[in-house]
Amino acid sequence: MLNQKVADLRQDYRKASLNESDVAADPLQQFEKWWQDAISSEIYEPNAMTLATSSPDGRPSARIVLLKSFDADGFLFFTNYQSRKALELAANPYVSLLFFWPDLERQVRIEGSVSKAPEPVSNEYFRSRPAGSRIGAIASPQSQVIPDRTYLENKVKQLETQLGETVPERPSHWGGYVVKPQAVEFWQGRSSRLHDRIRYSLNVTWKIERLAP
Repeated sequence: MLNQKVADLRQDYRKASLNESDVAADPLQQFEKWWQDAISSEIYEPNAMTLATSSPDGRPSARIVLLKSFDADGFLFFTNYQSRKALELAANPYVSLLFFWPDLERQVRIEGSVSKAPEPVSNEYFRSRPAGSRIGAIASPQSQVIPDRTYLENKVKQLETQLGETVPERPSHWGGYVVKPQAVEFWQGRSSRLHDRIRYSLNVTWKIERLAP
């Protein structure tokens, strides 16, 4: 049944446009341009992105993770290798990422394959994390059922006592993934829902096409 109060929520987008003649030849260069716009606009957590995976029987799941780096190799994030998302990535190494920057009326969709980041990369990032985050990554059996929050807090306290002043090293069950893009779509909101959608598709070289909104 239609909820009219929800259905009446509406925003007309008028801030910018996106034309084929304006975009870079490579989607990573175009992402860098939009990324800098997001940083300059002081958007709250511009690196927050939806990561969509699927189970072996094709059931999708999605959650927010944080982008930690991007370059020609792909988009880097970190997680527990025993979490639900990691188990689904092991079964099906194809994912979708989504960035939504409402202040700029923009979103970026990325589809591609995923692989584990090199261990030195994961080690370096783990060492850069605050002490509490490092201990939390070791203590939390991510995605598993636990009896209550006290169980988790007690595990953290036990680790803190065991470690003392020792700086913990990265556990083997935690590290990075790199998403190698095969398709990237840039979406710019436009008035009357006639949005601009420019898609890059990889077939030896990047092909640029406009999609209907």
